[in-house]
Amino acid sequence: MELHDDEGRATPRTMLGRRLRRLREAAGLSQRTLAKEVGYPNTYISRVELGEQLPSEALVSALDAHFGTDGLFADLLELAQDASIPDYGRVIVSSEEKATRIQTFTSSLIPGLLQTEEYAYALFRTSIPGESEAGLRERIDTRMRRKRVFSKPNPPFFWAIMDEAALKRPIGGPKCMRDQIAYMLEAVRAPHITTQVLPFTQGEHPMLGGSLSLLTLHSGATIGYVESFGSGEPVESPSKILELTQLFDIARSKALPEKESLALIQTYLREHDDEDDS
Repeated sequence: MELHDDEGRATPRTMLGRRLRRLREAAGLSQRTLAKEVGYPNTYISRVELGEQLPSEALVSALDAHFGTDGLFADLLELAQDASIPDYGRVIVSSEEKATRIQTFTSSLIPGLLQTEEYAYALFRTSIPGESEAGLRERIDTRMRRKRVFSKPNPPFFWAIMDEAALKRPIGGPKCMRDQIAYMLEAVRAPHITTQVLPFTQGEHPMLGGSLSLLTLHSGATIGYVESFGSGEPVESPSKILELTQLFDIARSKALPEKESLALIQTYLREHDDEDDS
């Protein structure tokens, strides 16, 4: 059985499943035997082969080690994850890996590169009603993979400004928010990560209800990305980039200095901690 998308075309997802099935059959292994040897349920292996679910990074690592495929499954997984990103977001996600500086503003959410898995799960579960657990897991894995930019020998400088609303709203409940804020406070200890909070006391600002990212590449060129309510728009026009940069500068001018921002974030950590204990 050939594995294709709805229009009959092979995709990275179906290629991964097909390659796994061929290697398994060439080795004379049943799905149950392979599952036992790599330490995963055979139903999981079956769903991967059928293209119904992407494997986790841990599973592809186990498969590459088992078959001696030198990162083949890891590469196919990365291609499949990239293919699952909406067209409007693919440019910006691919540019994150090449950026020397990433500036982002979020009006109601913790920035994606600073999110925990539990926080991302709560967001996806609510914003994509009807999505399967496997589908949610794939989206979360894709988002978490983006954090690898911080593990590079020369990671990009990351400057995040968030509206205070992102800290106040208990996404996923008090414990989820407490863990999310604690994770963020640990992340910003890195010298290449800076975080500021735009407080409620500043009132209105020009980016209520949306988010903005500005990525500066090695060439000095800047790519912008504006997102709101499940849709987004990559921006490369110099005049539009200038306009977006001015908006970011306005948000930065209204934000608390870094030391005061961290103190406010600590306050919300205690607040969510108290709510979780009550």
